[in-house]
Amino acid sequence: MTPADHAKAAEDLLRAEATGEQIGLLTLRHPQIGMDDAYAVQNAIAKAKLAQGRQVIGWKIGLTSKAMQYALNIDIPDSGILFDDMAFDHGSTVPAGRFIQPRVEAEIAFVMKAPIGGSEVTREDVLAATDYVAPSLEILDTRITRVDAATGTTRKIFDTISDNAANAGVVLGPQRHAPDAHDLRWVGAITSRNGEVEETGLGAGVLNDPVESVVWLARRMAQYGQSIEPGQIILSGSFIRPVECPPGTEISADFGTFGHVEIAFA
Repeated sequence: MTPADHAKAAEDLLRAEATGEQIGLLTLRHPQIGMDDAYAVQNAIAKAKLAQGRQVIGWKIGLTSKAMQYALNIDIPDSGILFDDMAFDHGSTVPAGRFIQPRVEAEIAFVMKAPIGGSEVTREDVLAATDYVAPSLEILDTRITRVDAATGTTRKIFDTISDNAANAGVVLGPQRHAPDAHDLRWVGAITSRNGEVEETGLGAGVLNDPVESVVWLARRMAQYGQSIEPGQIILSGSFIRPVECPPGTEISADFGTFGHVEIAFA
């Protein structure tokens, strides 16, 4: 892809977000698309949002579980950018029409107190730079159609990354914990939709340890000259399958002694 192709894809995705009308698969439009192209599109979207006055409040890590990697035939996670208009309060209601096809995932969020970056970041570095960890929900949305109607072709990893890793929102629970207060591999969640249990999972589903997910992010960002900044939220990756959230949905994630987090969709 050329820089002009990156810019056009970003423009189309921003329009889709604004209008609620999805675009076709970029992998069909640009069969030669690669990982660097996908992140170039994502960065073009980020530049446009920053120019509109948005602020970066953190990062999300996706495709950290083996199940999701196998489903998309990849062997690495992906990442996306959290902006200030993506933050929703625990217990609040997402306005009708805000998203196209919202889904939610339960995750452990890291909130940072110190900058961290570089290709040699370690698990100890991440723990030292973390202010606290908290239960969270990530809201996903897709500005790219999941399946091409004409061919039956499904989204590929490059479509997802270009679409800011399907990132749309973040909800933090009210509880705050020191990063070493719990064995995060054993922190789990029972996620319910309208009072019925939909998904359960453990933190170990995220690269065997959610801390290692943040290590991966810091090292990946270093390849693009980026770093994690103080105060930023890092969504370490889901340990459940995405739960569909049509209008009228109420989501509750019970993390046991780690806390809980809720969101509703009008």
